[in-house]
Amino acid sequence: MNQIRISDITMKQSGKDFSLSFKEKLEIPKLLDKLDVSVIELEGIEQPKIDSLRIKSVASTVKNSIVAVPVGLTVESVDITWNALKEAKHPRLQVFTSVSPVQMEYLFHKKPAAMLKTIEEIVTACCDKTSDVEFIADDATRSDSTFLYEAIKTAIASGAKTITVCDATGAILPDEFGVFLDALYENVPELNDVVLGISCSNELAMADACAIAAIKHGAREIKAAAYQINQISLPHISRLLAMKGDSCGVTCSVRTVEMNRIIKQIEWMCQTSRSKNSPFDNGVQDVVDEMSLTSMDNMTTVLKAVEKLGYDLSEEDGAQVWNAFQKIAARKDVISSKELDTIVASAAMQVPATYVLNTYSITASNTAASMAHMTLEKNGQTLEGVALGDGPVDAAFLALENILGCHYELDDFQIRSVTEGREAMGETVVKLRSNGKLYSGRGISTDIVGSSIQAYISALNKIVYEEAEV
Repeated sequence: MNQIRISDITMKQSGKDFSLSFKEKLEIPKLLDKLDVSVIELEGIEQPKIDSLRIKSVASTVKNSIVAVPVGLTVESVDITWNALKEAKHPRLQVFTSVSPVQMEYLFHKKPAAMLKTIEEIVTACCDKTSDVEFIADDATRSDSTFLYEAIKTAIASGAKTITVCDATGAILPDEFGVFLDALYENVPELNDVVLGISCSNELAMADACAIAAIKHGAREIKAAAYQINQISLPHISRLLAMKGDSCGVTCSVRTVEMNRIIKQIEWMCQTSRSKNSPFDNGVQDVVDEMSLTSMDNMTTVLKAVEKLGYDLSEEDGAQVWNAFQKIAARKDVISSKELDTIVASAAMQVPATYVLNTYSITASNTAASMAHMTLEKNGQTLEGVALGDGPVDAAFLALENILGCHYELDDFQIRSVTEGREAMGETVVKLRSNGKLYSGRGISTDIVGSSIQAYISALNKIVYEEAEV
C-alpha cells in the first residue's frame, strides 16, 4: 500500500476568502495536527515581525504534522522564513513559482531562462537549510510542456523532494488530468525518485474526482482544505480514501473518526467574523484548560508554560513572573493556566500609565443596546468616547476603541471572583494582541465592568509603552 499524504491549505486561503484572528491562526493548526494530516501549510512572510511570530508559535505547538511555509524568490527571504520555521519538529520550505508564460512575465517578471536559474538558486538555498523542500509549479496545466519538464528537472536536480503541479483554473477533467500526469512521468523519469503532489481548483466541481484520478496515475500528495473554498475538500477526499483506498492500492493517515467534530470547529472559526457592535474577535471556542503547574516545577518549566500561553517575555519579565509564581505556589497546590495568565498580567512588564481612567458611565437593559460613556487622561489631555454595544463590557471596550482610534485583537477575556459575599471582588484578565505579540492586563473591583476596563487599560499601557520604545 502506498501512503497518500494530505497537505492542508486552509491557512493559505485566509485573507483571500475569509479572515482569521491571530489566535485562530494558532488554533486551526493544532486541530489539524490532532486530525493527523500529513502537512499543514501556512501563509508566507509578508510582515516580518508579525508573520515570523505566527510561524514560530505554530511550529512550537504542532507535534506530528509537517509544517510547510513558502519562501520568496530571494535568498534573503529563505533565511527569514527558515529562522521563523526552524524550531518545528518537521519543517518544510516551499518554492512557489508560475510555469505558464503569461504568469511568469506578469506576476514574476521573468523570462523562461531566468526563471530556471531562479528555481535552481532558491531550491538550492532551501536545501541548505532542510532536506524537506517542495517545488510548486503553479498553473502547470496551462504551461508549455517543454518548459514545465525542464523546470521540474531543475528543481529535482537542485534537491527538491516533493514536486507539486497545480491546475489553477480548474478547467481540466479527471481523465485529462490522468493523461497529463502520465506525460510528466514519461518525460521526467526523475519524478520516480521524489513525491509527486497535485493541487486542483474546484471551478467545475471536479476537484475531488481529479484528485482520485491523480492518485491512480501516481500522485502521492494531495493539497486539500478543511474549510473548502474552490479547492479539493479535506473531509471528502479523506473519506473517499478510507472507503476506496484498497481498490486504489493506497492508504491515508487522516483520522476520519474525529473528522466531523474537528471540521465543524474549523468551519466555525472560518465562518465567523468580528461584529461591528462588539470588540470581541469571534472564532476560537471550547478551549480546554489542560495545563497545571505545582511548586515542584522549575523556572524553565514555568516559562515554557508561559510561552505556550502565547507570551514573549524578556529575561527581566520572565524573572518577575517566576518570583511571583514561587510566592503563589508556596501556598497553593496546583496553578492552572488561567491563574498563570493572572500572574503574567500582574508581574510582567509593569510600565508607567500612558492612559489613566477618569470616569465611566454604563447604561444597560434587556430592551435596548448598552451604552458606555468614558473619559481617559493622556499627558494632561482629557479624551472622551461614547459607544453602543451588545452588553456593558462590549460597550465599554468599544468606547475605549473610539478614544484610541484603533482596534486591538482581544485574544482572551477572563472573569473570576476572588472574594465571597455581597461585596465580592471580581478579577478580570484581558489579553490584547498588537503586531502579533500578546499583552495582558489585570483589574480588580467590586464592579465587574470596572475591573474589565482597568484590565483593558493595563494591557493597553503595556502596548503603548513597548511600541514607543521600538
